[in-house]
Amino acid sequence: MIGGGLTMLKNFLRRLKSLVGEPTITGMERKPLKILLNNSKKDSPLVTKVHLEAVRFTKEGYTLILIGHPGHDEVEGTMGEAPMRLVSSVEDVETLQVSNPDKVIFLTQTTLSLDDTAHIVQALRRKFPNMQSPPKDDICYATQNRQDAIKTLAQQCDVVIVVGSPNSSNSNRLREVAANQNTAAYMIDNARELKPEWLTGKTRVGVTAGASAPEVLVQEVIARLKELGASKVEEVAGITEHVTFPLPKNLII
Repeated sequence: MIGGGLTMLKNFLRRLKSLVGEPTITGMERKPLKILLNNSKKDSPLVTKVHLEAVRFTKEGYTLILIGHPGHDEVEGTMGEAPMRLVSSVEDVETLQVSNPDKVIFLTQTTLSLDDTAHIVQALRRKFPNMQSPPKDDICYATQNRQDAIKTLAQQCDVVIVVGSPNSSNSNRLREVAANQNTAAYMIDNARELKPEWLTGKTRVGVTAGASAPEVLVQEVIARLKELGASKVEEVAGITEHVTFPLPKNLII
């Protein structure tokens, strides 16, 4: 039974890692439209990692400072693991008081990138020079990699489509990053929200997705773009990630 379960898990993980192919449509009468698909979307156990660190550092006597957005589901979950202080701006840092400034450590909401948190971390370091960082600087690596990839993607496209929920902070941030490259950028929850006028006069459209967007939604957006005249899908490789996480002890056989 255990062996069968592991096989099913492996097959499931392979399915999650499967990438979109490169279909080509010919004989279309509309102006050729090329889709550049960013494939750097990847799920990881970072939230669990942050939770475990929060518990451990609290036991070691540290004051925990969490950088994140108030009301975000992940932030509320992390704050439920151990006592900690939440900061979301430099102004929050300026008013922050702790009992022992020499024993402070910060954690971050995993859907924020290094770019997103840099100014807050700098303010914290100015206020608490002896502040410790998490043992790995990879807490934001997945989001940072997506944002770096979308910058490159946006520079190659006339318009960028981000597939993601309106309440997804990392999806909204991806759209902002693309727009900051002087490229028209739109975020949609599903293919039905794609407006044909966004593609008028465009020849290259970039497609990416937030961390939690199901692959089926991305496929539906691509299908809709092909209906609107896309002639080719070209996959743009993301950054290869080498960060690994050990299995929880209770799962090791």
